[in-house]
Amino acid sequence: MSTKIHLRTDRRGHPLTFAVTPGHAHEAPLLPVLLETGAVRRRHGRPRTRPARVVGDKAYTGQQTRQYLHRRHIGAVIPRRRNEPRRGVRFDRDAYRERNTIERLIGRLKQHRAIATRYDKRKESYHALLTIAAILLWL
Repeated sequence: MSTKIHLRTDRRGHPLTFAVTPGHAHEAPLLPVLLETGAVRRRHGRPRTRPARVVGDKAYTGQQTRQYLHRRHIGAVIPRRRNEPRRGVRFDRDAYRERNTIERLIGRLKQHRAIATRYDKRKESYHALLTIAAILLWL
């Protein structure tokens, strides 16, 4: 009945890659898919495919996610749940405040009525509309 849009952005709030899943699907399994697609453009040299750190909400916390990020040498700015052990990992509150760029991007994407209300029945059509909206944001 509902849909989730999973996004990867750069610091300026430009969409790099996204995925569409059913509303009941969990976010964490899509993190490797989002991180392995798309690249961040640099001023000089090849595009950067591995970010220095990932900022996410509590849905992305978990041992599998943290192990994946640790294997790829990516810093995690993800708050822990209350029932999770702390194990010496510090949480950077100032870096976590940058997460609002993704929330602002979702708001800008949903200014398009077809994306906000999901008129399309098929996933491919909805994904195409998201692609067009993302291109318009880059222009």
